[in-house]
Amino acid sequence: MSGTTDRLPGRPELSDLSDWLEAGFPDLDAIPATQGIHVEERLVDDRFVLQAELPGIDAAEIEITVAEGCLTLRAERSDETTDQGLAVFHYGHFTPLPPGARSDEATADYGQGVLTITVPVQEAKPTMGIMPVREPLSVSAH
Repeated sequence: MSGTTDRLPGRPELSDLSDWLEAGFPDLDAIPATQGIHVEERLVDDRFVLQAELPGIDAAEIEITVAEGCLTLRAERSDETTDQGLAVFHYGHFTPLPPGARSDEATADYGQGVLTITVPVQEAKPTMGIMPVREPLSVSAH
């Protein structure tokens, strides 16, 4: 193994976790059950749009949940093989939603192996409040 790795200018020599997750794990990609989902996320005007490639998966096998500002996508498919029995493949992805996301108005469409989730986003308005200043508690001598 050579100890030299070409990195983009300004990037540390050791990759961070997000680089590893984006690049995937080549050795594991050969095992179908551990392959990830190709996901694209973008903010378009007043909408957050997530597109996920899920070829070969039935719409009934897709679960989308939103909790505490995080969108979670889960999918499963099974494949009957003649020599090894039943193979089950699990897929998953989670992403934080942008501030002002209206998850109660989200929609999901699935066609030709591509899932599109659209979440309206209202501009987050800064809140302003007045904080009272308290006097320190006095200690009485006994």
